[in-house]
Amino acid sequence: MAALARWCMHHRLLAVLLWLLVLGGAGTAAGVAGSAYTNDYAAGGTESGEATALIERGFPGLAGDSDTLVWHAPDSSVHAADVEQTMTHVLDRVAGLPGVATVAGPYADAGTGPGGGVSADGRTAYATVTFAAQTSDISPAQAEAVVDAAHAADGDGLQVEVGGSAVALTEAPALHTAELIGVAVAAVVLFLAFGSLAASLLPIATALVSVGIAYAGIVLLGHVMTVADFAPMLGMLIGLGVGIDYALFLVTRHRTGLKQGLTTEAAAARAVATTGRAVVFAGATVCIALLGMLILRLEFLNGVAIAASLTVLLTVAASLTLLPALLAYIGPRALSRRERRRLAAEGPLPELPTGFAARWSRFVERHPKLLGVLATAVMAVLALPMLSLHLGTSDQGNNPATSTTRQAYDLLADEFGPGVNGPLTLVTEVGGAQDRLALDGLEQTLRQTDGVADVTPVVLNEDSDTALLTVVPTSSPQSEETSALVDRLRSDVLPRAEAGTGLDLQVGGVTAAYDDFAELIVGKLPLFIGVVISLGFALLLLAFRSVGIPLKAALMNVMAVAGAFGVVVAIFQWGWGSELLGLGSSGPIEPFLPVIMVSVLFGLSMDYQVFLVSRMHEEWLATGDNTRAVRVGLAETGRVINSAAVIMISVFLAFVLSGDRLIAMFGIALAVAVALDAFVLRTLLVPALMHLLGRANWWLPGRLDRLLPRISIEGPPEHRAGHPADVPVPRTPGGVPAAGPDPERAPAGPAAVR
Repeated sequence: MAALARWCMHHRLLAVLLWLLVLGGAGTAAGVAGSAYTNDYAAGGTESGEATALIERGFPGLAGDSDTLVWHAPDSSVHAADVEQTMTHVLDRVAGLPGVATVAGPYADAGTGPGGGVSADGRTAYATVTFAAQTSDISPAQAEAVVDAAHAADGDGLQVEVGGSAVALTEAPALHTAELIGVAVAAVVLFLAFGSLAASLLPIATALVSVGIAYAGIVLLGHVMTVADFAPMLGMLIGLGVGIDYALFLVTRHRTGLKQGLTTEAAAARAVATTGRAVVFAGATVCIALLGMLILRLEFLNGVAIAASLTVLLTVAASLTLLPALLAYIGPRALSRRERRRLAAEGPLPELPTGFAARWSRFVERHPKLLGVLATAVMAVLALPMLSLHLGTSDQGNNPATSTTRQAYDLLADEFGPGVNGPLTLVTEVGGAQDRLALDGLEQTLRQTDGVADVTPVVLNEDSDTALLTVVPTSSPQSEETSALVDRLRSDVLPRAEAGTGLDLQVGGVTAAYDDFAELIVGKLPLFIGVVISLGFALLLLAFRSVGIPLKAALMNVMAVAGAFGVVVAIFQWGWGSELLGLGSSGPIEPFLPVIMVSVLFGLSMDYQVFLVSRMHEEWLATGDNTRAVRVGLAETGRVINSAAVIMISVFLAFVLSGDRLIAMFGIALAVAVALDAFVLRTLLVPALMHLLGRANWWLPGRLDRLLPRISIEGPPEHRAGHPADVPVPRTPGGVPAAGPDPERAPAGPAAVR
């Protein structure tokens, strides 16, 4: 890898131009091709999926997305002449817009079909706007035209709002502000850490180039496979975080080499040969955790996994090739002016860990039991809310209060009941007269079922071979009572109605679809988590040749995920501060969030484990002294890990400003996980446990030691910091130091902590 760094530095102009050429080419191709994302998160093989497919076959006109146009006359009536005239004109205009199939309104003389409804007090009414396509195939421009036509009548004593999945496309957040804030905070932290403007800009430049290419690549990927609409933002979220962090670790190691008197080329080569290996290993663990989603065999998650992995791979590649080329351009300016003056005046000096990092390392060494118990207690308390995790659909009632979708939702819920916002659809194929007779009695049975507010009459298609009816629950789509109604219909009410007939009633609708998806996810989650943990364990076993290190890593990863989910549940499900953050009211957690978050969090939590323990392992191989290895590793990596964590947390939290609930969930979960990982687990609980376990940290059965291939993420001995090759250390046949030397005789140099 040192040779790769030297090549990039010798051909720095070519290396930079190649990256910029790829960025320009990918961006141009993505701009020409356009995006082809999907927001259809349905899973195949479920009852709700079968219901949707049956509706598409039997009722093609109803297969498109249905949205709702609501109007409210607080000081008048929706049947007042001026209101009716205004809204009839609006409905006629909407019916003629491109992409709109039908409009069903409450006015008989409107140029629309019958439908919609008027509230009991006559002040609120709604119409149903059915598009010709599903939401995933509706352009934002088509949805925006409907919203503009509706809002043209807003004002002068009339409130007009629009809700539905297609309308939500018009409220998609523009994340440029969030990105800029995250990058700006990262730049400030980097400048404070380095004291050099040139050095602080390199990690940001590297991350922006790689993430830009990845973003364009994800756009193109959407044309060859199913990619969820949130995949680009998730990729950008992860890419900016890990991209800046990976470059930060490399620049830090490069600066250390310069301070030791190495040339720019030698310092960069050593950084890539040592820290670069850790970057590759960390990136590989993130990709493996992300690609673990493929075992779930959910089409839209496959696209998310590949898109996020592509982003991580590009950030690793840019860190190992583009960054050395940029380091060659700035040369000694990677150091601050004060550092350059000191180097010129005093010559190379060992950079001993000082300040808070060194003092903290000593403090953990003296109080491992107390700090271990304290860290465990903190993690346990934060994880407690996860026990009440409720997976389901967070409907538009959770949107920010100022959005048109939220106001339309609230008007409908207040005047027509909460179930109007998420009716259930019952559909079945129909055979002979006996089936029709059974359907005639089903409507009355449903009206007498607990949790049902209203039932529409049975509708047959043109061929009379498919029947459809709509059930309006008494509770909202996201309510657990609505989920209970779905279960009651499927397990009790409908089987009795089908007895002795050829009917096979399928229950669909938003709540049914999300419940089916959640059940599918929960069923596969144990296998998924087991595979991700096992792969991570195997990688760390190979890297550190120890059973204890990967076991602790697996435990820490589970704790980080549990703590992050606990905070997410408290904010989004319990509603602690969600309105203050502009994220709407409380609601359930999206069913696919646990899978994606487990993948991402397991991968990211491995990063700090690799960077921390690889430095400890490097010291252990050189001295055979576990106490010294833990102390030195924590002292030398603590500051850079904390700086990296602050950058990543800033980037993740900036995405909360997007106002998008789903992206905000990702941002808060990732930020909390990184904060807990860096400030509680890796710099407190992990070193405390390693002090308590002593030499057992590095134990590996002899037979397994002989079977495992040998890889190194610390690089060759000549590149390791401060460990001369002429210091003899007795070793076992497996290569592990047999005993630690006297600390006073430990090799002096940059790694020494005094």
